[in-house]
Amino acid sequence: MTKYIFVTGGVVSGLGKGITAASLGRLLKAKGFKVAAQKLDPYINVDPGTMSPYQHGEVYVTEDGAETDLDLGHYERFIDEDLNKYSNLTTGKVYWNVLNKERRGEYLGSTVQVIPHITDEIKNFVYAVGRKTSADIVITEIGGTIGDIESQPFIEAARQVSLEMGRENSLFIHVTLVPFLSGSDEHKTKPTQHSVKELQGMGVNPNIIVLRCDKPLEKEVFKKIALFCNVKEKCVIENLTLPCLYEAPLMLERSDFSKVVLEELDLPDRKSDLSDWEKMVERIKACKETVKISLVGKYVALHDAYLSVAEALRHAGYELGYHIEINWIDSERIDKNNVAEMLKDSDGIIVPGGFGGRGIEGMIAACRYARENGIPYFGICLGMQIAVIEFARNVAGIEDADSGEFNELSKNKVIDFMPGQSNSVNKGGTLRLGAYPCIISDSTKMKECYEQKEISERHRHRYEFNNDYRGVLEENGLTICGISPDGTLVEAVELSDRSFFVGVQFHPEFKSRPGKPHPLFKGFIKAAGERIK
Repeated sequence: MTKYIFVTGGVVSGLGKGITAASLGRLLKAKGFKVAAQKLDPYINVDPGTMSPYQHGEVYVTEDGAETDLDLGHYERFIDEDLNKYSNLTTGKVYWNVLNKERRGEYLGSTVQVIPHITDEIKNFVYAVGRKTSADIVITEIGGTIGDIESQPFIEAARQVSLEMGRENSLFIHVTLVPFLSGSDEHKTKPTQHSVKELQGMGVNPNIIVLRCDKPLEKEVFKKIALFCNVKEKCVIENLTLPCLYEAPLMLERSDFSKVVLEELDLPDRKSDLSDWEKMVERIKACKETVKISLVGKYVALHDAYLSVAEALRHAGYELGYHIEINWIDSERIDKNNVAEMLKDSDGIIVPGGFGGRGIEGMIAACRYARENGIPYFGICLGMQIAVIEFARNVAGIEDADSGEFNELSKNKVIDFMPGQSNSVNKGGTLRLGAYPCIISDSTKMKECYEQKEISERHRHRYEFNNDYRGVLEENGLTICGISPDGTLVEAVELSDRSFFVGVQFHPEFKSRPGKPHPLFKGFIKAAGERIK
């Protein structure tokens, strides 16, 4: 029977529930259990696809094309399992489903209410991920903080799952803050006590309490929280702030986190194999030389907007022995007059994805600087389109080259809707989403990186390379190095005579793992490192 673990958070947001859940998934997988993970988000948006990156951070895309919360990226990177559309549920999606069922008459005239109809919809979703993946253990993170009114239906649904499955088949982990007061030189447990009391008032008694702290906790803190929060002392786990988030599973395991979880779920403890993870952490700590990468984007005020890109850069650095220093550059602050000054110390330049015309000219200036000065360049999604526009303007002589997204009146839309597409569609869920195949051309940097002919990568975009300009751009030296199997879509371009100058329409960052860096990021960082030498 599938076991269900629910992870909640208390006191304040941003405590690292996602990292805790992802770390537990890694630990359980290392003990031979098949693990699935999911996130329940209390916002009313159907998905984060239309939300501002400044508010929500990046949108993480699964293999099957679901636009999801960025915590799913942590789950995939830690557990190394591909998640799916059943891995993220929002309040908006719950009500959308329930209201559509009501309109179809599926409730047979019943008065539709939060309990049981909304909670039943949530429970069905929780159960579905276990069925779809045949998981031994499903880890479900409930977004928000205990006490938030919008999270209450999710907590109630989790309580009902525990009742239906039995306490031996369900587990509640509560992540909470233990602040340190420098004035009295002590850790305070009262916020945790109040948070647990709030959770208990909703009918949920946490089995395990994970204490987020910046300094090691005194032994008395564990005893006090165990006593006042009605949990076993061994079930109070310390979660220290670490310089590298990939140390988290090892730190938690030193407190027997997975062993305690398995005991509470009435599962046998197994020998754990974390040797690969330990070696990876050792490589991270051994990195000495620094590679400086300038990330030129439009959402750099919130670094989480490019979370997977930043992690993928670091993954490649870990593999090659480099510490990656990211220079976050707002593309609205860069232009042809200051580009040399702002990018002069760059070992590599990356332009990630984005939407809309704001800051585009700054990105084009950065791309041109990279091309003209032989600096490794990596364009992702929008970054590839920027490379095409810059090349068309400054090499192929199409001075007014542009994208239909930025300038509908342009006479030379080298990036545009493809025939059959429509710009009258709704904004939500209408992008080219999820995994698509790509055929790589021989004798290209792409082929050198991937070492295979056909690949599959995840997409999230609406505009495409305009095939009307293939001929003229190739004649001027641009290499079309990746296309769709039917030859209709350009997926990647490059300047093959450079150490690394590649633009891809897809998002390779979503497939990078800390122990298995993505080949394109590895190729990019390798070229940047060679530039130093």
